[in-house]
Amino acid sequence: MILLTGGAGFIGGNFVHHWFGRGETEPILVLDKLTYAGNPQTIAEHLAAGRASLVQADICDRDTVRRLLAEHRPRAVLHFAAESHVDRSIHGPGEFIQTNMVGTFSLLEEARAHWQTLPASEKDAFRFLHVSTDEVYGSLSDTDPAFNETTSYAPNSPYSASKAGSDHLVRAYHHTYGLPTLTTNCSNNYGPYHFPEKLIPLVILNALDGKPLPIYGDGQNIRDWLYVRDHCEAICQVLVKGRVGETYNVGGKNEVRNLDVVTTICRELDALRPRASGRYEDLITFVKDRPGHDRRYAIDPRKIEREIGWRPAESFETGVAKTVRWYLDNGAWTTAVRSGAYRDWIATNYAARA
Repeated sequence: MILLTGGAGFIGGNFVHHWFGRGETEPILVLDKLTYAGNPQTIAEHLAAGRASLVQADICDRDTVRRLLAEHRPRAVLHFAAESHVDRSIHGPGEFIQTNMVGTFSLLEEARAHWQTLPASEKDAFRFLHVSTDEVYGSLSDTDPAFNETTSYAPNSPYSASKAGSDHLVRAYHHTYGLPTLTTNCSNNYGPYHFPEKLIPLVILNALDGKPLPIYGDGQNIRDWLYVRDHCEAICQVLVKGRVGETYNVGGKNEVRNLDVVTTICRELDALRPRASGRYEDLITFVKDRPGHDRRYAIDPRKIEREIGWRPAESFETGVAKTVRWYLDNGAWTTAVRSGAYRDWIATNYAARA
């Protein structure tokens, strides 16, 4: 079996669906703190079928991690769990340091201790796969080459700094102790089951509610967009084919300006669920930029293409179309996650930017 941290969150939950959707029969043990962004309903069908099981616990709880490793003897730990929203890290960086750095350290310590007790065959097969972000590399100008695996780290937010720290810990545990690690640094993910604090789900749901569609600054910030199921397939392949100790950048080859992201969503909604009057683009509202907003991210994925053979299956247009349709078809899920706490957060983050 495999142990999956953060498996009730956005990328982790999609990984559970993708894992069994590609025909894998190996069970998954999900370890998730179930914060505001963790939702057991995301993986409910696999929990009900017994293909996956869920333990609610913090990755900093070393006693629980140690017990799970001893009881279940997973062949791999896939580490998705993280605080991941830049705006939240600006308002409250402490949780990001605790989860992303202290939590990763705790996992590494327990994984190392467990790995060292395994018989030779299991020890050779064991992997610790750490899922990280392109934001650790900092910001690019419009003319800079894309990030590759040798790009110097230059994080610009408490979130990206905490992820950079976790990346360095994973690297150190391989080079110091020999722990068989793999690291992936991905570009901006989007797709089903995405908590609606991030740009794409926020815009879709605000548009459907007739609310303003907030765009930071001038809307010209550029991100490389990666459909989440493409990312999940990359992780599956890196787990099997990746060279121990290596880092692989996973990108969608879809550099799009934020304003164009929003207008693309608006056009898709115009076609699928037209407004009673006007277009969805009429709801676009430019708001005050966030502090330290990185201008551009871009991923050079040639290493994973060359060594692993992975390439994204979705273009930005096809991925957005699938995403919009999913949100239109899954109102019950979105209603359940948009609690009072979520509404309070949106008010906190956007009220002062109007």
